[in-house]
Amino acid sequence: MADSKLLIKSQDRGSSGVFARVYADVVGWDLLNMAALRLHKGERYSGEVGEHEQVTVILGGRCNIRTSVGDYLELGRRANVFEGMPWALYLPRRATFEIHALTEPLEVASCWVPTDQDHQPCLVTPKDCPIEIRGGANATRQINSIIPPGFNCHRLVCVEVYTPSGNWSSYPPHKHDVHRIDDAGKVLEADLDEIYFYKIDNRDNGNGFAYQRVYTSDGGLDELMLARNHDVVLVPEGYHPVVGAQGYTTYYLNFLAGSAQSLANSDDPALAWVKSTWKDKDPRLPLVHLGMEGEK
Repeated sequence: MADSKLLIKSQDRGSSGVFARVYADVVGWDLLNMAALRLHKGERYSGEVGEHEQVTVILGGRCNIRTSVGDYLELGRRANVFEGMPWALYLPRRATFEIHALTEPLEVASCWVPTDQDHQPCLVTPKDCPIEIRGGANATRQINSIIPPGFNCHRLVCVEVYTPSGNWSSYPPHKHDVHRIDDAGKVLEADLDEIYFYKIDNRDNGNGFAYQRVYTSDGGLDELMLARNHDVVLVPEGYHPVVGAQGYTTYYLNFLAGSAQSLANSDDPALAWVKSTWKDKDPRLPLVHLGMEGEK
């Protein structure tokens, strides 16, 4: 594996502040910006959305988020992503905000994309996040929809995905890099950029990992990346399957934006046949659910 421009290594040193970041103008695409932030109890972080729409997902801990469009208090329940369902806050353009950590520590991840539209702020709670068990056999995974297609926003889509120990994910490989519609105007495939922000359920101080391949059918892009805790993989085009190491649960948070507020995609035709072999789903799933951390 050569060094990849698609892999952004974690900057996490355990301290407060931003420990993973993607800026659209730096990585060379138009829409997606992302940052993961840690605050210790009592610390605050403030900012402004500007000419963007933004979603902030609480990865672990509890916080208050006071904004120019309303105050949202006592948000979050799970201690970390492996112990409960997500809370998130969508903010429209031109909003200002301040995050105040109520627990030790607090971790959040935010994504913001440019917009010329105005939408209402929206608090997303665990009960607003439907669970889908996707795939089959050792390609079974869990998807929690945070900002699904149809959400009252302009461009953003956000989901989190849990892949049990040793399983494949985003499989069979799929892509969403061409905007295609049928005669009725239905989107068959959207042209989307995508961010994968990884967390690995490390029980032994950070030895867990996942592999992600990003490739196009013409061979113009074909990269294989080793992703560890808090690494980011960029998917500007192409098919992009994942496999998690045996013994470790792989979590990734996906942010997407592009030609439509959609997840329409196309499977790699050379590998789509594997779906016909799936006779059952992995009984370990769901790995997180509403019954955890007192969620109702």
